Amino acid sequence: MNAQGGKYDKMPVVRPILLVEDNPMDLDLTLKAMKEQGMTNPILVCRDGEEALQFIEAHNTEDDEQLPLIVLLDLRLPKVDGIEVLRQARQNPIWKQIPFIVLTTSKENSDIRRAYELGINSYLVKPVDFPSFSGMTKMLKLYWVLTNQPPFPGKD
Repeated sequence: MNAQGGKYDKMPVVRPILLVEDNPMDLDLTLKAMKEQGMTNPILVCRDGEEALQFIEAHNTEDDEQLPLIVLLDLRLPKVDGIEVLRQARQNPIWKQIPFIVLTTSKENSDIRRAYELGINSYLVKPVDFPSFSGMTKMLKLYWVLTNQPPFPGKD
């Protein structure tokens, strides 16, 4: 209750971004670029495909505050590769709605085709230099974080 006897509005939850990345250098580069671009969403990190699948299984209700706004998914992951993570995630009715953005070094047509067949929303090849990576992160923020209307309205 506030001083006038009314109820306080609940502060909106800022949904996290799930980053699935095993390479420490790429992880640092991504986090640095996100910080430089002023991304305020919490960043949750899974360092291999098995950890990502465990996260997906543990967070599968639309009112879960850890349900991410977007998933940034590398394809070349240990234990379980990114394509398999995507395949299993898209079988879950909640995770089928969450935007997945592949962020990888692979330019192979077979990887691109397979990822889109499994329902990714975007396929980005990681730039090798920081200024280009930061610029790509800015575009990612502008579209996916600030412009796009996410699933589960009212949850962020």
